[in-house]
Amino acid sequence: MKITLKDGSVKEYCEAKSVYDIALDISEGLARVACCAKVDGKVVDLRTVVDWDCELAICTPADKEGLATIRHTASHVLAEAVKRLFPDAKVTIGPSIDTGFYYDFDHAPFSREDLDALEAEMKKIIKAGAPIKRFTMPREEAIQFMEEKGEPYKVELIRDLPEDAEISFYDQGGFVDLCAGPHLMSVKGIKAFKLISSSGAYWRGDSNKAMLQRIYGTAFNKKEELEEYLAFLDSIKTRDHNKLGREMELFTTVDVIGQGLPLLMPKGAKIIQTMQRWIEDLEDNEWGYMRTKTPLMAKSDLYKLSGHWDHYLDGMFVLGDPDSSEAMALRPMTCPFQYFVYKATQHSYRDLPCRYSETSTLFRNEDSGEMHGLTRVRQFTISEGHLIVRPDQMVEEFKNCLALAKYVLTVLGVEEDVTYHLSKWDPSNREKYIGEPEVWEETEGNIRRILTELNIEFTEDVGEAAFYGPKVDINTKNVYGKEDTMITIQWDALLAAQYDMYYIDQNGDKVRPYIIHRTSMGCYERTLAWLIEKYEGKFPTWLCPEQVRILPISEKFSDYAAEVEKELKKNGILVTTDSRSEKIGFKIREARNARVPYMIVVGQKEAEEGLVSVRSRFAGDEGTKPLKEFIEQISEEIRTKEIRKVIVEESK
Repeated sequence: MKITLKDGSVKEYCEAKSVYDIALDISEGLARVACCAKVDGKVVDLRTVVDWDCELAICTPADKEGLATIRHTASHVLAEAVKRLFPDAKVTIGPSIDTGFYYDFDHAPFSREDLDALEAEMKKIIKAGAPIKRFTMPREEAIQFMEEKGEPYKVELIRDLPEDAEISFYDQGGFVDLCAGPHLMSVKGIKAFKLISSSGAYWRGDSNKAMLQRIYGTAFNKKEELEEYLAFLDSIKTRDHNKLGREMELFTTVDVIGQGLPLLMPKGAKIIQTMQRWIEDLEDNEWGYMRTKTPLMAKSDLYKLSGHWDHYLDGMFVLGDPDSSEAMALRPMTCPFQYFVYKATQHSYRDLPCRYSETSTLFRNEDSGEMHGLTRVRQFTISEGHLIVRPDQMVEEFKNCLALAKYVLTVLGVEEDVTYHLSKWDPSNREKYIGEPEVWEETEGNIRRILTELNIEFTEDVGEAAFYGPKVDINTKNVYGKEDTMITIQWDALLAAQYDMYYIDQNGDKVRPYIIHRTSMGCYERTLAWLIEKYEGKFPTWLCPEQVRILPISEKFSDYAAEVEKELKKNGILVTTDSRSEKIGFKIREARNARVPYMIVVGQKEAEEGLVSVRSRFAGDEGTKPLKEFIEQISEEIRTKEIRKVIVEESK
């Protein structure tokens, strides 16, 4: 057989060989650092036996697949440590993830002290250096094997596999775990690891199933890499919006009000108001949208028409008995309401497209374990819109929705931080979706062509479409690496029929329109969280709830400070004055800690000559200048929504 290596060279063998033996034949050094391999593009275990012509790439810790194998093996070492220290714990699953690994256990919550003890036990296991062996069993034997070990979650996983499946296990010196692999050849291959945290997690992500305890950890090939990552974790804690947003008094939460129901404090409310007014003016004045205002709740009949009642009921807040004809529900989306705005008058083909937009407050019954700060809440507000279009207008309007989204992201300074996803239906899960396969294939193909024509890089995600159509999801990651959807643009060729929506064409016939569901910014609360973390609270000046703080050197100059404040307010600038009897150095530090972009220091010279002494987070000490000049400067910065680079501020 011929084995083509990734450098193009070819190895020939007369008999079958394991991937590890091939690595050893290439070089002992390569075999020592090998973690897994890719055979014809598929990631496999080093123990995999090759007996055919193929392409082979040996993966080391420098490869993402190799690092993932180290982390996967570390998760099994964690499971062994848990079973040693907490024998009653039941093991479930333990995969590698982008930032490390986790393992879920049916057990009481783990404390930090428990994690420290588990780390120490993992070090003992690794030091012992047991080799890792793979073996298989038929399905029924595997079930009996795990039943005898008292591991019900493993039994459930095996029962979900086909009857003729061959089940693989890994044995690391007596601890045996159900797993498809790949794994290292020995636990000695784990060089540097750390258990990060623990939290609750539902079994298989289902809130109707058992609450488990998830332990998160990370592992690297070198101690220096681990230390660098841990330092990174310490640094991102300062950017976590849930921490920083509270410290900056942007939002808070209160137990008696409820989980997932944040209170926006004056500063946070001002930022969202600024964004909302910008988006509304942008959509209405420049992009041809018509604004609507619709109810926050409706009878169940409305949602039954669209299919939301059948497909989305668990995510809705229902008022009254769901089975009653009088049941009401808080709206989880605005589309059905805007459809009836469209249906209120008859439309000809000349009237389309009709672009409706609304600043919509929505309600979704999120699982308690999913909610976090402002990113996942139960009440939120979005820049929602629905475009009713002729089929021949669909491509152009969809491109325009993408263009608007990209413009908004660019102005906010976050366009480079996002990824684009074509969210498709899952043909194997027909209960989740309406419509025929050919409709889905056509609409997904249209979106694929649009993204390709616009030179937008994207990935395709099966099973992430809305129940009525595919969509483009524009996603980003928070400081901890969790991905959230910020903006969505959906192609809908189906719901118009369910609501009997039509327009009159050139021949006087009734024709079904297409619909685009879209947001231009998305959820305002989630966007605020994103911006807090992006800018570490140092927002662009136009978004700041306090743009200027006036600092009189002493009380003698309070009158002049008041004149300056009045003039700034006349020009629409958000300004406050710090009139406290404190030293000017203290006031400057306080303003800097509050992340105010501009400070104006006023004393005798400034008062006598009508000047202001300007300090900023962009240029430090900007010197003394006429008040009118400063107003023109900052007004232009706010008008153009300029994003100035923040300097490293000197301590004082």
